[in-house]
Amino acid sequence: MLMVAERVARANFAADRGAELPDGLHLVVCGAAGPMPDAVRSGPCMLVVAGKHSFMVDAGTNGARNLTRMGFRLGGLDAVLLTHFHSDHIDGLGETLMLRWATAAHQQPTPVYGPPGVERVVAGFNEAYALDATYRTAHHGATLVPPEGNGGTAMPFAAPQGDQGVVVYEQDGVKITAFHVDHSPIEPAVGYRFDYGGRSLVISGDTKANPNVEKFSKGVDLLAHEALARNLIMTMSDAAAAAGRANFAQIMKDILTYHTSPAEAAAIAQRAGVRYLLFVHIVPPLPTPLLHGLFLEGVSDAYNGPAAIARDGTMISLPKGSDAIDTDSLM
Repeated sequence: MLMVAERVARANFAADRGAELPDGLHLVVCGAAGPMPDAVRSGPCMLVVAGKHSFMVDAGTNGARNLTRMGFRLGGLDAVLLTHFHSDHIDGLGETLMLRWATAAHQQPTPVYGPPGVERVVAGFNEAYALDATYRTAHHGATLVPPEGNGGTAMPFAAPQGDQGVVVYEQDGVKITAFHVDHSPIEPAVGYRFDYGGRSLVISGDTKANPNVEKFSKGVDLLAHEALARNLIMTMSDAAAAAGRANFAQIMKDILTYHTSPAEAAAIAQRAGVRYLLFVHIVPPLPTPLLHGLFLEGVSDAYNGPAAIARDGTMISLPKGSDAIDTDSLM
């Protein structure tokens, strides 16, 4: 048994999934759920690998741990990008920053990009983890965990206005553009478009059906769009009301106003000429595939391309110099 344990340990530590990917643009779902507890989906989190660079978009619960389970090295993460500051999109940020630092002896904090307000979020996590950082350096030494590399550095960009994008990162052929989305009353809120090697993908962020998503998704290979099934949410609201839980029943009704239904996302993808549609930020949880039909109600009528419901571990690969769209499950 010890020999088996040794082989497993060696394989795990040798794993470097990101380095093994072909040159191109890859989306890895490290968290496919929204804020509700979900047995098969973690908090909102996606990894985008573009050539030799990698970026985490949002940092929900268990996102960093899931990437490690899939064989990705967090020490190789270039930056974190936040779409907005709802708790489910940032509650794993502290752990992400700590793991990137402690597993690779980084001498500079992790860049955390976001619209105005990201400074306050990063400062809060840095303060919350300040004692933890001193413990780790005291225990392991400054060579292994250099104190100057702890935490994050806020990289705020101007909030995009109207239908104008803001280029937030451009290096080695990788271009990341932020654009405004409508998650009112949450402001600011953005989506991101990634371009690399002639391939492209868009992450919608949290939003009601929005023309900016359509504009920035024109002709992209992949659109990862949030999705809320109104029919299932109203079923939950009615059940909560019948159980005397009026507050929960009202919250379920409230969230209908600032999210996009799967059919609405499908219509956006169709008009934009998207080649592959991936539903993320799945609300409500789908504990059984028997619910998938209800969740996807109206999608096939609105979009004639391939569409899928993401789970933790879903990977969509867009190899450079190719039109291929390859799918895989890493968990």
